[in-house]
Amino acid sequence: MKASSILFGALGVLVLAGACGDDATGDDSGIANGDGAVVLDDAGKPIGDGATPTRDGATPIGDGGTPTSDGGTPTGDSGTRTDSGTPPPDSGTPPPDSGTTGVAPVIGGCQVFPNNSPWNTPIDTAAINPQWSTYAPNMTPTRALHADWGDYSTNKYGIPWQTVPGTQVKVPMVFQNPAESDPGPYPFPLNAKIEAPSDSHALVLETGTCTLYETGGTARSGAGFSAYSGAKWDLHSNALRPDGWTSGDAAGLPILPGLVRLAEVLAGAVHHAIRFTMSSTQQGYIHPATHAAGSANAALPPMGLRMRLKASFDLSSFSGPALVILTAMKKYGLILADNGSSWYIGGDSDDGWTNLIDAINQSFARVHGSDFEAVDTGPVSTAGL
Repeated sequence: MKASSILFGALGVLVLAGACGDDATGDDSGIANGDGAVVLDDAGKPIGDGATPTRDGATPIGDGGTPTSDGGTPTGDSGTRTDSGTPPPDSGTPPPDSGTTGVAPVIGGCQVFPNNSPWNTPIDTAAINPQWSTYAPNMTPTRALHADWGDYSTNKYGIPWQTVPGTQVKVPMVFQNPAESDPGPYPFPLNAKIEAPSDSHALVLETGTCTLYETGGTARSGAGFSAYSGAKWDLHSNALRPDGWTSGDAAGLPILPGLVRLAEVLAGAVHHAIRFTMSSTQQGYIHPATHAAGSANAALPPMGLRMRLKASFDLSSFSGPALVILTAMKKYGLILADNGSSWYIGGDSDDGWTNLIDAINQSFARVHGSDFEAVDTGPVSTAGL
């Protein structure tokens, strides 16, 4: 196990840059065309029924931010990429196509990975993981879910993100772990939203090329930023990080695609897997994860483990935002992305959660680890660790 792996799991910044739109508000603007698609108006707001999220009264332990533009509302983007560094090869092999595809989310005009991405693939009919009976007792099954997000202005709870146009000026980056980082420069505004310590994630989506930039342990430094590590994600591709490489998360996964975002919950549906954390993990991973920061104990869950809320779990007494999120947990499930408090679910930081999060957590208090099961999405690997 790499000492850097442990540190990285606690420090992350994400930046998403894309070439598919000019929305710099940080608003995840809808769902890609397909069955159940959300129709948006010219302002990018969902039209039709939407669930009203409710707040759960959690005590903030981190910080997030309301997605905002980076110092100006772009009127378009050039789609020109000016990276001076050459990204390392993607040696990770994408998981095989399950034959079932989902309806990929769209943020800032950029579809978040192909429809057959592991993030967007339904797992409601997937087979049970053969190691589930071993993992289950070691995943604090009596603990309830907790919504690990909230408002930005007061509590800075959750993970902030933002979009920038393709014309965004790129700035130099200095990484503590350059060997597992995609080199700069990155299109980070100098006033980029950074999650509160200790994780200090920064997420920026450049909408000119639909490239997501993420960093962990981020801070302003000189003419740019310093960070523990940095990762770039081409949202048009299912390519993974090289095996053994970290990212903003200890699992080597992108962060933004797994966040519960306010806009999608208000629109009435979450169409992707959701990230969560566990206090104890093994030193191994399942693709699409490429990294681990755990212990040599095969009875513990590996990074990238996919969980789903059991089909038998009765949702009839749930409503509003909690029902929207729990329904997604049955269809798309959870993915183990980082070390942290067990059964903490990741979401974005937005002041729109203020009057919603208490009710969400009140509902989550009725859902426990024992209500989930692990599904089989591939073997555990230790390659590159």
